[in-house]
Amino acid sequence: MLLAGGKGSRLHDLTAAESKPAVHFAGRNRIVDFAMANVVRSGLDRLIVATQFAPRTLHDHLPARWGQHFARGGMVLRDGRDRYQGTADAVRRNWDHIGDCDADQVLVLAADHIYDMDYGPLIAAHRASGAAVTVAVDVVALSQASGFGVMHTDPGGRILSFLEKPADPPAIPGEPDKAMVSMGIYVFEAAWLRDALFGQDTHATDFGHQVIPAAVAKGLACAYRLPTGPSGHTYWRDVGTLDALRRSHLDFLSSHPARLPRMSTLSEWYLGRDSVAMPGALVPASARLTRCLVAPGTHVPPGLVVGEDAHEDARWFRRDRDTILITQAMLDRRDTLRVPVSAAARTAMPRQDVA
Repeated sequence: MLLAGGKGSRLHDLTAAESKPAVHFAGRNRIVDFAMANVVRSGLDRLIVATQFAPRTLHDHLPARWGQHFARGGMVLRDGRDRYQGTADAVRRNWDHIGDCDADQVLVLAADHIYDMDYGPLIAAHRASGAAVTVAVDVVALSQASGFGVMHTDPGGRILSFLEKPADPPAIPGEPDKAMVSMGIYVFEAAWLRDALFGQDTHATDFGHQVIPAAVAKGLACAYRLPTGPSGHTYWRDVGTLDALRRSHLDFLSSHPARLPRMSTLSEWYLGRDSVAMPGALVPASARLTRCLVAPGTHVPPGLVVGEDAHEDARWFRRDRDTILITQAMLDRRDTLRVPVSAAARTAMPRQDVA
């Protein structure tokens, strides 16, 4: 079950008319393609995709890009606009398709993360544990953990506590600067999940806030730690902010953390000066952009300088931590409202690129 309905409001203009999983990444790939590549490489042949916000792009893209990897009817797309009230509710409302599969386990995936993972060992570990649910986890810096579901486990991997986005996240015992966080990937025993979603006294709509804590309270939840890759490190990023999206692009350039089939060359989107151009963006050589994301279809004017004058940048563009987003609408507004420089003043200015 692939949950692909998120709006991704922290990506601001990039998700004004697109869902977060549909946002372009590394050229003409989309964020959802990472989860899809993992599904295919893991040999999974039955997939339900739950969409919600602005679903049209995904309903066009997924069959065209990935449909050949599934038998007819093996990939089902379900449009949940204005219906799903949370992650667990999306699964509940698609239980008819899950029941048709007659499966013993249900793998629930988030469609908006950048990572490389074989789900086979995760499923095998779940089956061996006897748990009702197994949560895939990664380790992040404690300073970043408040944006995730944070957990503490016993030596055998049984989850002892689970806190969804705590203000003061607990550290891993013996590792005071790190925390163990949920990747939003779960393996459930199908019978247990059915009871958790349809039980007489249940009104659960969200996995992180309700279903997983209920399993933890009963001692029925285990954690599975993401294995390290060839580099000796793990790579999993929730690219939920503009800064995270740009930085993950640069990570992909430097180390290719996920094995994703190429649809474009790296030179099409990497601009240098730690900046990234998204598909359809045109950036002339005379422009000087530092730590920028150039939105799809944006035509940057010659000589534009962004990332060197914080006050000037703030007048026209959107900033998220160290990242500046440039869109065509922002440039159009800048052209309309910017006070022109007089000929006399221009003559008096030192020779330089003029923004």
